[in-house]
Parts: sequence; structure tokens; C-alpha cells
Amino acid sequence: MATIAYEDLTPGTVIDLGEVVIDKTEMLAFNERFDPQPFHLDEVAGRNSVLGGLCASGWFTASLWMRQYVDHVLADSTSQGSPGGKDLSWAAPVFPDDVLRCQLEVISARRSRSRENLGLVEITGSALRDGERVMSFTFTGMFGTRDGS
Repeated sequence: MATIAYEDLTPGTVIDLGEVVIDKTEMLAFNERFDPQPFHLDEVAGRNSVLGGLCASGWFTASLWMRQYVDHVLADSTSQGSPGGKDLSWAAPVFPDDVLRCQLEVISARRSRSRENLGLVEITGSALRDGERVMSFTFTGMFGTRDGS
């Protein structure tokens, strides 16, 4: 039986998802494949951009957060997926060797009107560098109830 269910995700709950270090080789491989803008691929182009240096694609940062979420919550939960999110923000660029602390906060939770054994949990996910938020977004997670009803 899963450890984390809908009932465990009450408003105000904050879950630390741990730290992730930005690996330059991984970052460049991701950027090359999925977001090949010059400031994501070239040191000089990065320095000459408003970002101030070679930096990660925001999608890479979001993917790293997602991995932490899976490892620390979803893999041992009653998760049933997500219908989507809103308010994605990349507040600051992320650079190689940065250490990001990932976390989530439960904003609201309610039972589904159409499926009694399902809860809808509004979550804000964020990544912080030295306490500064570099990325955040809000989404709804669908979680099965502990009692199945």
C-alpha cells in the first residue's frame, strides 16, 4: 500500500524534495536536444545575453524538479496523474554547478465531485538557490484516497 495518499496532502503541508546539482554535461545535452537557443549552448552567447552566462533551459530545471517529485512523493503515493497547471515562472537563470533545493507546498485539497475515491490537490512546486526562488509553478495533482471511497 502506498505511503502517501490524498488524506496526507493537507493545505499548508510543505515537503522538501531534496537538492539537485546542475551538471553541465547533462544540462548541455538537454539544451541541445530540447531548447537549442544560443545562450543555452554557448559560453560567449550566454555571457552576452541578458542572462549573464551559459544557463539551463527552464524546461531542464522543471524536469529536474519533476524527478525529485517522483522520487520523494509520487513513487510511493496513490498518484493518478495531473490535469495540468498554471503560473510557470523562471525567476532567475540557473547555471552549471548551481545547487537547487526543490520543494512543494499544498495550497488546497478537495474530493472530486465525480469520483469519491479521488482527491484533487493544488500544489506549488518551487526550486530555490541559496533561498532565492528560481522557478515555481502551480498544478493540480490527482491522488487516490486511503480508504478508496
